[in-house]
Amino acid sequence: MTEITQCPQCGTRFKVTQAQLDAHDGLVRCGRCHEVFDASKHLHDDEPSPQLSLPIDAAPPESQADLTPIADVPGLEEEPITLAQQVQFVEELTDEVLEMPPRKTSWISILAILLLTLSLLGQSLYFFPGEIGTQLPGLKPMLEDYCALLDCNVALPQKIDLLAIESSELESDPEQGNIVTLHALIHNRAPYAQAYPSLELTLTSALDQPVARRMFHAADYLPAGTSEKQGIPGNRDLDIKVHLDTTDLKPAGYRLFLFYPESR
Repeated sequence: MTEITQCPQCGTRFKVTQAQLDAHDGLVRCGRCHEVFDASKHLHDDEPSPQLSLPIDAAPPESQADLTPIADVPGLEEEPITLAQQVQFVEELTDEVLEMPPRKTSWISILAILLLTLSLLGQSLYFFPGEIGTQLPGLKPMLEDYCALLDCNVALPQKIDLLAIESSELESDPEQGNIVTLHALIHNRAPYAQAYPSLELTLTSALDQPVARRMFHAADYLPAGTSEKQGIPGNRDLDIKVHLDTTDLKPAGYRLFLFYPESR
């Protein structure tokens, strides 16, 4: 199917086929002025007539005194331009015409993006060194040096829900009746190391009423020389053993809980 489109730049009309319209989403190039335009937006229903003549604009009248006679030039004759003569096939667009020129990237833009990336990286290292060290253990020494300069802390994770009391027992010392020993086995179910938890021990009466409460922090139960920074290794157990004096308390039972002071 052939249709008529008109160049919006020079007004020349062209015959276009549906295949030409489909080739580049309606974009064509004028065969006269080479303007690229969307032919589908400038379609006309009227068919050009070979007999229709377009008048040539006449020059404004001049006075006889201003006219200078010009000798006839052989072979040149003024002829009317018909609309049919203006109708010609549009030139098909090549891929090179449709390609946009490559956008030049400013060095200032590249530098700004680089500085922004470094800034975000620095903030992440400052505010989340513990999380980064957990996910990337190999970076932990570097993070510790980084935080030593910027006064931040590479803290171990504190996921209390991933710690479990596997077993616990409160035993009386056979030689000293007022001394009891708490044995507890804590399991870290996380695949990474976690901070040592604190323990809350509540001694209860025969009626299950609390008669005494004691908090034990890492420094209270860790063996001498053990660094709190190493934490409980992933998927490992922590054996806790502490002694306490229960003079005049006579506990009949106990309750034991794990917690992190920062999360309370």
